[in-house]
Amino acid sequence: MSRLASLASRALAIFVVLWLGLAQARAERSEVRIGVLAYQGEVAAAEDWTPLAAALELALPGRQFVLRYFGLQELWQAVADQQVDFVITHGGQYVALESRFGASRIATLEDPRFASPGKALGSAVVVRAERQDIVNLADLAGKRLAAVAPDAFGGYLAALRELDEVGVGPGDLATIDFTGFPMQKALQELTEGRVDAAVLRACMLEELAAAGSIDATAFRVLSSRAENGFPCQLSSRLYPDWPFVSLHHTDRALAKEVATALLGMAPLPDGVAWTVPADYQDVHALYRELKIGPYAYLRDTTLLAWLKRLWWVFVGLFLIFAAGVVHAVRVEHQVAARTEALRKALAERDAAQARIQAQQQEAEHLSRLSILGELSSTLAHELTQPLASIANFAHSMVRRLDSGRYTPELLAGASRDIASEAERAGGIVQRIRSFSKKRVAIRQDCAPDELVDEAVALFCSMLAPPPEFKIVSDLPPATLIEGDPLQLQQVLLNLFKNAWDAMQALPSAQRRIDLEIRRYDSRCTIRVRDYGCGLDDAQMASLFEAFFTTKPDGLGLGLSICKSIIEAHAGRLVASRPDKGPGMCFTVHLPAHERTA
Repeated sequence: MSRLASLASRALAIFVVLWLGLAQARAERSEVRIGVLAYQGEVAAAEDWTPLAAALELALPGRQFVLRYFGLQELWQAVADQQVDFVITHGGQYVALESRFGASRIATLEDPRFASPGKALGSAVVVRAERQDIVNLADLAGKRLAAVAPDAFGGYLAALRELDEVGVGPGDLATIDFTGFPMQKALQELTEGRVDAAVLRACMLEELAAAGSIDATAFRVLSSRAENGFPCQLSSRLYPDWPFVSLHHTDRALAKEVATALLGMAPLPDGVAWTVPADYQDVHALYRELKIGPYAYLRDTTLLAWLKRLWWVFVGLFLIFAAGVVHAVRVEHQVAARTEALRKALAERDAAQARIQAQQQEAEHLSRLSILGELSSTLAHELTQPLASIANFAHSMVRRLDSGRYTPELLAGASRDIASEAERAGGIVQRIRSFSKKRVAIRQDCAPDELVDEAVALFCSMLAPPPEFKIVSDLPPATLIEGDPLQLQQVLLNLFKNAWDAMQALPSAQRRIDLEIRRYDSRCTIRVRDYGCGLDDAQMASLFEAFFTTKPDGLGLGLSICKSIIEAHAGRLVASRPDKGPGMCFTVHLPAHERTA
């Protein structure tokens, strides 16, 4: 016996140790409180929701989920006092909690009996089968109605919306008897004849009949409507199933863990599961149409209530007005700023244009001086000839006067020769002075033939011997081009000089420059061709680039400046190889017009 007692005491000690360890482990787990709406009583609610708490603890081992059961008002107060962390209730109370306490749904119940969790709850308004005077909802005017509570969703509000739609408001009923939970009390009131009709949650009539609690044939559903995929009779439209609600004070990390566990949870033994939150806008519409709950202020007729009802209109108008004022000020500021910026930009542009124009004129002037510098040796020779002739004629006249061998005719002839040579030298100097003079560009009508002839004469006067010029022109006599004569002459002289340089390896007798002056519609072309060595493809590609030159002592600015001058006259300067023979061709294209009478 002592041995048995010893074994029993050891077993008891082991049991106590295990129980204490389990109790301690359970105490160490953080408690999560879930408030549940017990619309059928606490016992029925415990049967429905205890498997959920067990499944959550299995999914989240570090948490202890405690279910607390409440009626509608008690659950509301529990949320207000922060006695619970989560709530499981119908969509109507959720919308009220959302508006009042900032509650947020994290999942929606998914019942396998219904096709969609978004269409799972409704009301059935039932009467006794023998009441032939009540056929539809409109016949309830002046009748007695039983319902669970003023804020019961399936047990009152869903049906109230349909009654209101057919013109039967709470004031049109003889009485409304709110029986409280469980919902069977409302049906009992109807059975015992104390009311004419009762509001039940949809499918409750079928559930009670299936359980054998009532005879289904003893009752009739008013204004019965069929919904696709819904297996029960109902008198109202359908609304989303119950949500699992996170409250404003609930820890966000905890809410995330619970939401993840719910969405990943396998269906419970009764087949229900949880899915992503449904859209509860239909519930909002119900409250808004009935002007209750979050929309109760719509019933008020005071100025304050009216302002509260239309606050969004006033806020919108104020925001529009404020936005208009801000926009007007902003636009005014931007206009002023952009006007100032535009004024500065225009001033800077004008200054930049003036600088560019001055630099261009300076470059053109230097280009003309460069041409004169390159031709200075031949220019000196050209001036030496008339001066030597003048000296010879003068010495000859002195010798004849000293010897007495002269006649008036001889002196007159010698004087004419001296004057002719002096005019020749003076013409050369005058043309050079005009060409080298620095001045502001001008625009005037010019005859292309005359412009070419003057350029050829100036060029030939600076060379000894000059190249042969062959000029072919088919211009109509009245053809004119608009431009600066000096600038256009500068372009031609530059082209003549390049042609002359390209033919330095040829004997003097073979140096020839061909000039063609032609008219094509509204364009005049002046083509300059030499018979020199020509250019290769690489040189042709860079020909008009600044500082590119094929001459050992060249600056590489001549053709670049010529191109800019012609383009400033709305024309083009083009280089090409001749169809036959050696050399290069440079063609100037300029707009042309007819001389007006």
